[in-house]
Amino acid sequence: MSYGASAYARVSQVAMSPREAEAAVLIKAARQLQSVRDDWANQAPALNQALVFNQKVWTILASAATEADNPLPPDVKQNLANLAVFVFRRIIDTMAEPKADKLSALISINHNLAAGLHGR
Repeated sequence: MSYGASAYARVSQVAMSPREAEAAVLIKAARQLQSVRDDWANQAPALNQALVFNQKVWTILASAATEADNPLPPDVKQNLANLAVFVFRRIIDTMAEPKADKLSALISINHNLAAGLHGR
């Protein structure tokens, strides 16, 4: 097999579907938040970075899910939009008044949505 063909074969084996990519980025955001929560006393500088990353993830998810041409059923779109509003409010609240326990809901939501995207 030529070098180009073998490189393509390797990449095609690790390429993710859009759902898998969404799940992976949700898990990454949850891990960042979890790391901050688990070592709260030493992670204050990382808090805003983790919250901003989570906010970016949710901005992309909410924007894509609520587009008119998105094939999701209207009730699923609405539920995702409502969940995004909660996530954004929690992020702002946590930035304004930082407390480790405020991260738990965000972590849980990200993990549960990722599991749903994986079909679990």
